[in-house]
Amino acid sequence: MSSRPMLTQREAAAACGVSRTTIRRRREAGDLPGAVQDPVRGWVIPVDDLLAAGLRLHAPSPPDKTAPAGTQERPVATVAEEQSTAALRAELERVRHEHALAVAQAEHGRLLAQAEAHLREQLGARGEHIADLQRALKALMPTLERPVLAQPSVPRQAQPEDGSAGSIEEEPAGGGRRRWRRT
Repeated sequence: MSSRPMLTQREAAAACGVSRTTIRRRREAGDLPGAVQDPVRGWVIPVDDLLAAGLRLHAPSPPDKTAPAGTQERPVATVAEEQSTAALRAELERVRHEHALAVAQAEHGRLLAQAEAHLREQLGARGEHIADLQRALKALMPTLERPVLAQPSVPRQAQPEDGSAGSIEEEPAGGGRRRWRRT
């Protein structure tokens, strides 16, 4: 007894990617010696015989030319299998879509984290720059403890307050005062 299942001629043709006529001819030629006629399913063929005859399982099947398109009767199991397959494909698409969304969200989160780290770095650098500017400004501002530095004096000609022409008379080093002398 074979450990592999028995397939109808239609199932064998679909599994091997050939027409039902090819399977029937191979059976009639004796290439499938284990084929038996079942009263319910019709001719059934062991999978081992199909493999021994050189047929490959799960090969793509050509269109069946024995019946006009749209008039083939499909077994109930095939319709149920197709519905189940369609439901599984829909579920697979849904899971793929959810996965793609999760990957996109993860990538978006990673990019946001990178942008936030970059902005924090820039903020820190600008904070240091502002602190440096504040220290420099504080150093330039006069405080109560530190007098304003005197501007260097340059001897120049000054006008008396009444607008008349005059000259500045320098006092000797001990006096330190200037006097106006009218001319």
